[in-house]
Amino acid sequence: MPEFDSAVLQCFLKNQLQLFPERVAESEEEAEEFLEDCMAVVVNSVKEVWEYFDEAGIDMEGAGEDEILEAQEVFEVGDGRYLIVEG
Repeated sequence: MPEFDSAVLQCFLKNQLQLFPERVAESEEEAEEFLEDCMAVVVNSVKEVWEYFDEAGIDMEGAGEDEILEAQEVFEVGDGRYLIVEG
């Protein structure tokens, strides 16, 4: 199972409303459980975000880097990493 560190969990807690209509987690423990349940992934670069969407079969043809990072499922952790959560 993936390990989510505090930076990732705090990022999700702070920004979860960009993807969900209401809060799904109130604590780091709840956030970690939720992210594990929905098979969220942490990637280390924009390139890896592209690769994830490509492997998932999501058509990003013609999309620019900004558009990829504005996808509701993509959370910028702030240290160069990105959390991808499939709602």
